[in-house]
Amino acid sequence: MAKWTPKHEAPEPLEGPVVATITGGTIVWFVLFLAQLPFYGWYADHDRTWWLWTCLAGGGLGLIGIWYVRRRDAAIKRAAAGRATPAVIPFNE
Repeated sequence: MAKWTPKHEAPEPLEGPVVATITGGTIVWFVLFLAQLPFYGWYADHDRTWWLWTCLAGGGLGLIGIWYVRRRDAAIKRAAAGRATPAVIPFNE
């Protein structure tokens, strides 16, 4: 059996408003949780309470994601600022 090799190079990663995207997704998870909360009794009767907890877990993981992408975005901006300005070494004579 021949080893699989890709026929094309991998595309460049897409960059966009990552923080806004993750924040929007987190809000959607929490809204879904809150929208289903009044129907907890029905979910419990039909053994579907995991739907609520899935939405809550998605929102919680989204909060971690927001923290992560904000730190990543700040690090990328710091690195870009560091490359833009040349290093100045003070010289005292």
